[in-house]
Amino acid sequence: MTRDAAAIYIACGIDTSKASVFAQSHVSAHAELTWLLNCVTPIGWLNKMIQFKEKSRKAGDENVGTGLLTYPVLMASDILLYQCDLVPVGDDQKQHLELTRELAERVNFLFGGRKWKKLGGNGGKLFKIPEALISPEGARVMSLTDGLSKIIANKFKRCKTDSFAGLEFGNPDRPECNNLLSIYQLVTGKTKQEVAQECKDMNWGQFKPLIADAVIAHLEPIQARYKEITADSTYLDSVLAEGALKAATIADTTLRNVYEAMGFLPCKRL
Repeated sequence: MTRDAAAIYIACGIDTSKASVFAQSHVSAHAELTWLLNCVTPIGWLNKMIQFKEKSRKAGDENVGTGLLTYPVLMASDILLYQCDLVPVGDDQKQHLELTRELAERVNFLFGGRKWKKLGGNGGKLFKIPEALISPEGARVMSLTDGLSKIIANKFKRCKTDSFAGLEFGNPDRPECNNLLSIYQLVTGKTKQEVAQECKDMNWGQFKPLIADAVIAHLEPIQARYKEITADSTYLDSVLAEGALKAATIADTTLRNVYEAMGFLPCKRL
């Protein structure tokens, strides 16, 4: 699964000379910072998280692990280690990012500034406060590893639609229409105005084959590249190893600062 995910990123165009592609489990700072943040995260904050509340309600407290409760803290660590300004999130992750921001502010208040300075540190903020980068509508598409064009076409044939005449953007009563038009716009590279003009008089029977063909054409080169990459596990492993090394350089600096600000004794290597 890890290699597959990395291969999809690269096949979609991620330039590994500019972006670090790595497994978070290969950078120990993620687990270490998660523990430190767990120690200062109020349990009440975690009990409010919607995903945990929904899953624990369905499965029952005896069947839900602590890891699900504290997962938002791990997510916060994944972000804060790299002192990022913007975080791409979907609507379902806004609450987690808000927790990340609150944790960053809490740690900065409790341990940063003069308190850190007195311990021999740099002073100032330990973490940047990240902002949300909301993806455009239609940015989420189906699995890119599914190479059967017939399956993709069938997905669009079965997708939920409505009984309104014509197709249009921006009608709050037609969320499915807006979603499918947005996907068509993204995969064809056309402007919103061009798509609106092209599809305004279409019915669903005309549009569904059109969008299916457009998505298939868009995914074909990605799928071909994905197959090439996954066939060479040595290449993938080298990308992940190099990415982890680059990521650790940044993450370890942040982690050392947090350890220092919290008053931990630095380890002296022999």
